Amino acid sequence: MTQPPLSRQIQRLEAAVGVQLLARNNRRVELTEAGSAFLVESRRLLSVADAAPEVARLVAAGSVGVLRIGFTAASAFDLMGTVLNRIAEAMPEVSVEVKEMVTRDQLTAMDHGEIDLAIGRPSADPDIYHSRALKSEALVVALPADHPLAKRTRPLTTDDLVNEELIMHSPVDAKYFYDIVVRMLPVSRWRYAHTVSQILTMVGLVAAGRGIAFVPASASQLGFGKVKFVPIVTHEPRPVELHAIWRRDERRRIVHRALEHLHPENLS
Repeated sequence: MTQPPLSRQIQRLEAAVGVQLLARNNRRVELTEAGSAFLVESRRLLSVADAAPEVARLVAAGSVGVLRIGFTAASAFDLMGTVLNRIAEAMPEVSVEVKEMVTRDQLTAMDHGEIDLAIGRPSADPDIYHSRALKSEALVVALPADHPLAKRTRPLTTDDLVNEELIMHSPVDAKYFYDIVVRMLPVSRWRYAHTVSQILTMVGLVAAGRGIAFVPASASQLGFGKVKFVPIVTHEPRPVELHAIWRRDERRRIVHRALEHLHPENLS
């Protein structure tokens, strides 16, 4: 390329940028401060442009990107950590964001595009959502540690507990657990001391001596020294379930790739 055309191109570039990029004299040409900054940014943009096709391929394959997962507070007792570890092992370049919400709020967040995947209770409309069971567990009785029944070596029956005051799940804000307890046990025979929506709150009230409660077995991992968790005889041995839930119209490859690694046999 001859000097005059090159000079004209530089002049047009400087006119487009609006600043002088080169300092010229009879002996040398060198970059101005603005020119040096322009060169650095130009090289960076060229590098990004070179990488763009590979980034697009990785995103299409679900190998990079952001995966937003909702989860219930109870799932954090043991399952959620395993879920996150499994995704981190299988998809190390994926950034995972987590949000704690009750199942109902997770479904709303999915509908609004705020999360991609829910870890919650199996109460979703099957016409709108897919659902896959990840874990099932027993229902147990949470008792104050100094309660006479806390020392029993056999599973308790409802007859053992008929005179106890019950801390009950809310039929509105904890409907899943409420329905399980009502289905499994004749709770109409008990007096309700309190009605609450969160397992953590429920176990805390048991620790304070406010009554007994029926909770998932994983609640024993909460570390309340003043609470004992005792098995109880129910119609079903493992009635409490946690599911992975996602929308039927979900198309993002990153979501489906994560789901490939979320099966009960992978999370035990």
